[in-house]
Amino acid sequence: MKLDYNLSLEQTQKLIITPELKLAITLLQYSALEMQDHIQEELVNNPVLEVLESKEEDKAGEETPEQEPEEHPVQDDFSWDEYFRDAGLDTPYEQHGSVKSNPDADAQPLVENCARIAEGSMLEDLLGQLRLLPLNARQYSTAAYLVGNLDHNGYLQGELEELAPVLGAKLSELEEGLKIVQKLDPPGIGCRNLQECLMLQLNKMDNPPELAVKVVKNYLPAAADERFGYIASCLGCDEEAIREAIEFIRTLNPKPGSVFGEGEETRYIAPDVIVQKVDDQYVVMGNEASIPHLTISPYYHKMLKSGLADEELSSFIKNKIEKAYWLIRSIEQRRITLHKVSQEIVDIQKPFLDHGIKKLKPLTLKEVALKVGVHESTVSRAAANKYIQTPRGLFPLKFFFSSGLSGTGGSDHSSPSIKSHISELVENEDQKKPLSDKCLTELLQDRGITISRRTVAKYREEMSIPPSFKRRRS
Repeated sequence: MKLDYNLSLEQTQKLIITPELKLAITLLQYSALEMQDHIQEELVNNPVLEVLESKEEDKAGEETPEQEPEEHPVQDDFSWDEYFRDAGLDTPYEQHGSVKSNPDADAQPLVENCARIAEGSMLEDLLGQLRLLPLNARQYSTAAYLVGNLDHNGYLQGELEELAPVLGAKLSELEEGLKIVQKLDPPGIGCRNLQECLMLQLNKMDNPPELAVKVVKNYLPAAADERFGYIASCLGCDEEAIREAIEFIRTLNPKPGSVFGEGEETRYIAPDVIVQKVDDQYVVMGNEASIPHLTISPYYHKMLKSGLADEELSSFIKNKIEKAYWLIRSIEQRRITLHKVSQEIVDIQKPFLDHGIKKLKPLTLKEVALKVGVHESTVSRAAANKYIQTPRGLFPLKFFFSSGLSGTGGSDHSSPSIKSHISELVENEDQKKPLSDKCLTELLQDRGITISRRTVAKYREEMSIPPSFKRRRS
């Protein structure tokens, strides 16, 4: 076989992701808050981008692109103190808590200070309580170290034997420190397991029920399984007394740290799509307030038209303008795709919007993709991390995609719809004779839902509904 060098021309097809396509795909799966962060970052990095405050300003900018911004003379003699005083506002010094501008700062009500402490995290609150105790430096550092090892439920993470070498302290010192932590509020904080958590709360009561203490000490697993007869025979009392004791135990807090929350700031959800009912139809609108309108600064257009002598500067501005166009087009494409997908979902799920969760239809990405005329992955990206505000509340777009089962008469039922039926049946059941999975299956079939007993059991477990023998009340 002879090898030689020559040139040949051939035509092939390749799928190449261009920077514009990659940007459009990335923006499509961003939520409204993520889009805001991305746009703010682009505004910082790209000087040719500007935000239009209103459509009127957009029109004004288009009519007079050559108009330069007005220059306002700087007033060095402007009295800021007088401005704040006339406006009824605090001066900047007062806003930052200056002692001279706020002589009554120490006279704030005690209730306000307590409220501020309550708003803090669990760690801040517990350390604040430790500072009020008569502890020496060693005791405080040991107790503070243990407080730092509590999870968000208030339970101690790790064994004392493992934590002692890390702190460089004796086991007895950690045991003493743990007793100090367990005396703090709320009751049950610093526990190592559920039994210790409940016992700490019972021990802080003046006269806790004797049966409740015995049940927590010796029969907590049996109480969780509601084996009232077994506990009653072991303690030599009737079942009704055991039921009352267990009902009292249920009033205790198994997660004492939950009163502080997760120690994180509240996260707010900005809906990407808003649905409003007009006559008998549901209209989808984008949340325009969540995403600012972008435009390209006319100042840089003027610079390019005037002809820059510096080629490097001219190339830089052209590159930034091109990237700005890509961003604006990608944002518009995202808006159009999201609107089409959302409108199709709303049209399909109109029975849910009219009548509630029981009318939610099973829906797949493929069905929406075929009707909109895009790929399934595009629908998946459009629905990811997005929320839709409807007359029935705020929902993730993914909520409307669910599997389902066929029913009688050709109707289909989604899994959330079936779970709603199961929950309703369990809530209205006779507690003395709770419904078994078989009975639930038969009742659902009477409602036109063809389902197996195994599927009913799976849905029941997903909703954290215990089996019938655990729901029985005499």
